[in-house]
Amino acid sequence: MFVRQKKNKSGVISVQVIDKSSGKYKMIKTLGSSSSISRVETLVKEGEHWIKSQLGQAEIDLSGTQDAFDKFISNIQQVTVAGTELLLGKLFDEIGFAKIKDDLFRKLVLSRLCFPVSKVRTIDYLKKYHGIEIDEDRIYRYLDKLYNKQKDLVQQISYQHTLRILNNQMSIVFYDVTTLYFEIDDQDDLRKTGFSKEGRHQNPQIVLGLLVSVGGYPLAYEIFEGNKFEGHTMLPVINAFKKKHKLDKMVVIADSGLLSSNNISDLQREGYEFILGARIKNEKQMLQKQILSLKLKNGESAILKKDEHTNLVISYSL
Repeated sequence: MFVRQKKNKSGVISVQVIDKSSGKYKMIKTLGSSSSISRVETLVKEGEHWIKSQLGQAEIDLSGTQDAFDKFISNIQQVTVAGTELLLGKLFDEIGFAKIKDDLFRKLVLSRLCFPVSKVRTIDYLKKYHGIEIDEDRIYRYLDKLYNKQKDLVQQISYQHTLRILNNQMSIVFYDVTTLYFEIDDQDDLRKTGFSKEGRHQNPQIVLGLLVSVGGYPLAYEIFEGNKFEGHTMLPVINAFKKKHKLDKMVVIADSGLLSSNNISDLQREGYEFILGARIKNEKQMLQKQILSLKLKNGESAILKKDEHTNLVISYSL
């Protein structure tokens, strides 16, 4: 609640107590009106005193009249959303992210899960539903800190959590890429125009490579220049992950956009087993004829030998 001074067409000022707890302005009490400045100031003080007296009531019996209930509701100054902290906050801690001693990290993660919007709108969300005021520049400065100083710790925590979930079995990984564009005109060393998966080819962008486990648990990520061919991002991410965690063998699964003869050769040279998505039209004509001659029915599959080291798994679905 607050005291409002409303000037009428006649020049007289009305002093009112206003409530906005429901999101809409509601007049609770009219204290009086006057054209005298000193009188208006007195009415304002009376209004402020009245609000304090109402908020200072220790208890309100909700079992009584509707007026008592309405009075209780009108005294609510702010609504705080606690579910995120109770549920997602517990998961956040159980995974191990509480090891990152930075409260802003926690706020941004939970906000992103509940309300995935821009940084500016995230600020509004935190203020409206949690009563937390954060400066926009502070968020951008923290994102630099997160990438430059905390990235390895975040990925290590996520990796250890995934190992626990999968009973220490880390043999299969999935790799994919996406693009993230920026609504700016100028490029820099990282944000460059390139093939945009979102159709924003005119905007500078970055390429994001993500490695996940069985079940979709995140393991590692890396960002690349916006004009980098996605096929050239896979081996650096996979090799760095394998070396960091001292893994002997891994099966790599990726989609057809990452399929190239160079990638296949590199995977074989590095000793990886792999499953890569493929397009029939990209195969040699003789192999296409073999595939089409299988006459598979819905749900059926078959295996064809492509070369000495590679098999094709053919499946058919309507």
